[in-house]
Amino acid sequence: MNRGSESAVATGMAGLGLLIPASLGLLVSGVPTIWCPFPILTILPSFLLAEHEHGLWKVAVAVPMLCFFAWHPGLFRGESRVPKRSYVLLMITALLSVVYFVTSWELGSRYQGLLFTREVCAANVAWVGFLGLAFARAWKQPFSFKYSLFLHWMLFAWFAWYAFPYLGELP
Repeated sequence: MNRGSESAVATGMAGLGLLIPASLGLLVSGVPTIWCPFPILTILPSFLLAEHEHGLWKVAVAVPMLCFFAWHPGLFRGESRVPKRSYVLLMITALLSVVYFVTSWELGSRYQGLLFTREVCAANVAWVGFLGLAFARAWKQPFSFKYSLFLHWMLFAWFAWYAFPYLGELP
């Protein structure tokens, strides 16, 4: 197998691997919990698909994987460069996450409970801190395909599992 096809397989497997955190974030329980916080990237599509019969809402777990593939298709070709837009995406989502928690804290405390709200906030702080350090390291060092794949997988795993958890009354 040549290097291009190896990177395509690795990227495809990584994308499929995003089904795990997405499933943990959406499908484990019927209500938001600390381990299943209903992140926005899967809960909004599931709400839209819930109107259809046959449990179609469950396919919302594929959204993070599709976003991962669309965000950096160069990974399929083995590109090692981390695009500047990925740094911008991390910065913007980190800032929006702070705004989200500040504006939704009361609703989360009321409907999901203070413990839930604190724990998912702490998890998000940990994710952003880890990603910030990992992306900062990539900024200063030469890139490798594996590191770029890891960075992007971790970024989309955060989106799939914990970013912007559902805080408020369920419909």
